[in-house]
Amino acid sequence: MGDLSKDSERILQEARTLRDDNRTGGRHRRAASIGAGSAELKAKHYARKLVQIAIGIVGVLIAAGVVGAVIGGIGFWGVMLSVLAILVVIGVVSTQKVKVPKRADINKGNVQQMVGRTELWLENQRPALPPPAARIVSDMGVQLDALGLQLEGVDQNHPKAREVRSLVGEQLPEMIESYRRVPAHLRSEERAGSTPDRQLTESLGKISGEIDSITRQLAEGSLDDLAIKHRYLDYKFGDGAETSPQLEHKD
Repeated sequence: MGDLSKDSERILQEARTLRDDNRTGGRHRRAASIGAGSAELKAKHYARKLVQIAIGIVGVLIAAGVVGAVIGGIGFWGVMLSVLAILVVIGVVSTQKVKVPKRADINKGNVQQMVGRTELWLENQRPALPPPAARIVSDMGVQLDALGLQLEGVDQNHPKAREVRSLVGEQLPEMIESYRRVPAHLRSEERAGSTPDRQLTESLGKISGEIDSITRQLAEGSLDDLAIKHRYLDYKFGDGAETSPQLEHKD
């Protein structure tokens, strides 16, 4: 268990480093990605926008060329209209925002893809959360990245996959939505020895711990396989390997 704990900590630390590197590049952006999963979804969105802009510009240039061929040139105003059309294309496409998954769509499809969608959804919820809860959500992105890596290749009907789907795709968003339904002026008001702000933070902490626990359990099989391969190679080629009979009779 000690080796498992150390390896899990290493995975999480590498994920944190990746997240911090991403944030360094986007330090002045309003909302940095909380994890690699959401960052990948946003990168795909930006790539689609670039493709759309390129197609739009080519379309404008082709249209201008066709018109010019028909009427013997488009002239100064034709050039200006073409430039204006290109600017309109760029402006329209640039205003398209990343589509944040709706609550009902989070838990659909592949469980690994669901983890990435949850990250993107959490980013959109983070500004409405109290600071302690928002910090947990930011760190949760790293945990979800590590969990997503462990889910790669896991059967969708695997008990742990179903557990992740319930915890990350249902319980986590339901809890945050329940909190957001509480009027803002009542969120810090104490009731029955606690406040909605405190209850949310404590619940997020418990979910964070459970995500880490599931990641460790999923990683255990990989670590066992690695240990077996290491022992085999050490036996076959390491210091413990026996001297080859051919070498013994060489003299």
